[in-house]
Amino acid sequence: MADHSSTGPVELGAKMDYAEHDRTYAGFLALAKYGSLFCGALLLAMAFGFFAGGFFSATILFVLILAVGAFILR
Repeated sequence: MADHSSTGPVELGAKMDYAEHDRTYAGFLALAKYGSLFCGALLLAMAFGFFAGGFFSATILFVLILAVGAFILR
């Protein structure tokens, strides 16, 4: 039979650093939010550059989408 008893120390009621937890979570949300904006802007600019314009017009559109998106998401 398997022995299911614990072999190491178990910490119960350890103090949590909630301030650090909140900062980490806020950083993760910001990274997810602005990372999604970057990917979406890149996808739209590449599609625009392929179907309607060229490299320079797609680059301008990419920067414009990033600027407007960052203003809206802040």
